[in-house]
Amino acid sequence: MDDLVHALGSPDALAVAKSAGASGLLAGLVEAVDSARYWQEPDDTDELLLKRPVLTALGPVATALSVSLAAWVRPSSVALDRQCYVQWTDEYSLQPPSLTAAADKLARWKASAVADEHQAADRPRDPSAHWSGRWWSTPALSDLVTTTRSITGLGATKLMLVEDSLGWKRARVWPLAPAPGSRLYELSDPTAWTDLVARYPMDVSLSKRHDWWRTTGVDGPWLMPDWSAVATDYDGVHLTVRGYLTTAGRCLAVGQSGTVLAGWNPDETYWLNDVLSPVTAPSEWQSLESRPPSWVDATKT
Repeated sequence: MDDLVHALGSPDALAVAKSAGASGLLAGLVEAVDSARYWQEPDDTDELLLKRPVLTALGPVATALSVSLAAWVRPSSVALDRQCYVQWTDEYSLQPPSLTAAADKLARWKASAVADEHQAADRPRDPSAHWSGRWWSTPALSDLVTTTRSITGLGATKLMLVEDSLGWKRARVWPLAPAPGSRLYELSDPTAWTDLVARYPMDVSLSKRHDWWRTTGVDGPWLMPDWSAVATDYDGVHLTVRGYLTTAGRCLAVGQSGTVLAGWNPDETYWLNDVLSPVTAPSEWQSLESRPPSWVDATKT
């Protein structure tokens, strides 16, 4: 480990970080996001990065990279004029995104989440038992629309920034616009997440016990947001890149309970009410064989 610490603290490492630029930052972010896992123990790399000498050596590097981060995307705001919905079309073409009935979708999500928590009472009390369930803290699988921004040369950041991606090669990108005056909540740091959970708490101590213990080493109780309640005050919730990097995967305190931001891609907005409208026709995108993957607009070829 001494050699690693020395290398990370060297002038060469700092020079590389300072010259990384937007493309270098995006490449590193893709690798980090794709390796995210919330249903298993930290691997050797995770453990190494938690060691104090490594953290200390990485401090100046992280500071230098933050300059590129600020240049690539303002870390505390959502780009409302560049929101796009991504459909993966590798196997078949899909219908346009459903932009209505968000309330019904959230009601079904809430009923399913409550039922899952009740059924989890029959699972083993031992958090180390071989059991897994709904480890995410988002309203995933609710059919709610999510968007990310487009940036120069990329139809939507979600084409590249997907946790534990399945290696999709083709996608359709739909530009969408929220109605004027839409109410957005920004998840820009850990406090923004814990404040949201505290305001709209949902007890998920039983259903999250095994997965969140495995990834954090903490044995509940656990809370996450009640997204149906959040929708009464906000039309969308946006996770900034900075919010993702500082919050995702950590056990954070909410009173006497804990919470984990899990299963949310950086720069992604979950839309909780019917405020989106189509802007222009969708574009088709194709992934090139590269590492990290890059995408080209197949509509123009």
